[in-house]
Amino acid sequence: MSQAHQARLMDGTGLARRIVEEASRRAAEVTRRTGTAPCLATVLVGEDPASVTYVRMKRNRCRKAGIESRQVSLPATTTTAELVDTLTALSADPSVHGILLQHPVGPRIDERAAFEAIAPEKDVDGVTLSSYAAMSFGLPGFLSCTPGGIMRLLDEYDVDLAGRRAVVVGRSAILGKPVGMLLLGRDATVTYCHSRTKDLPSLLREADVVVAAVGRPELIRGEDIKPGAVVVDAGYNPGNVGDVHFDSAVTRAGLITPVPGGVGPMTIATLLEQTVTGAERQLGL
Repeated sequence: MSQAHQARLMDGTGLARRIVEEASRRAAEVTRRTGTAPCLATVLVGEDPASVTYVRMKRNRCRKAGIESRQVSLPATTTTAELVDTLTALSADPSVHGILLQHPVGPRIDERAAFEAIAPEKDVDGVTLSSYAAMSFGLPGFLSCTPGGIMRLLDEYDVDLAGRRAVVVGRSAILGKPVGMLLLGRDATVTYCHSRTKDLPSLLREADVVVAAVGRPELIRGEDIKPGAVVVDAGYNPGNVGDVHFDSAVTRAGLITPVPGGVGPMTIATLLEQTVTGAERQLGL
């Protein structure tokens, strides 16, 4: 493939804008019909600067979309039991339709125990075992937001996954593992790679679809990409760079997500969309 080749960019910003516009329309309809606006409760433990910024951004996006945002801020000294009590109370509150626990929650807390305190019908971030099982089996439920956003991007660009070789680099519970299951559900042949994978480049060179979700800046280089492959970079590292070395990969891939402006906007759009869906279901619409 000639060095003059440039991959087509997958524009997450534009698609996310359209998803949020539709979610806003649906939120307004929920409010009109019931007198109740969809409500997302965000729980933040401690004052990690990145987490504080993410929560503020999500609250701003909620407000613009006509979704009520309720923030619960807990001190860094919060115990697992206290956090579980907070999430259990929100789960029982009929005025709350979605719950987001901003993670990481810190080393003091059993994150899985906290996630499991979120009622499945309010798990709009797709972090509970119930949501993961439903997603894996193709049953109704909420998707993990970043994997769900990735699938919407692939659909938007008419990527046919059936029979394609997909390599997922990363195996986190909220990104790598669930996106692999979603790809498998679309009849892709999925390989998971991680820190102990031997000879990662040789596996990448066989991949028709690469999802980079490992949290290591520019780990994947252009020479590791099969010509014409679809490259989805779900990494976001200091310096506004992803897990893929963009400048070299863009000359080999067929489709590629930029960082920023690719996967990131899709994550928040999926969260807002699923919050409205949660409200519609809980209010009987």
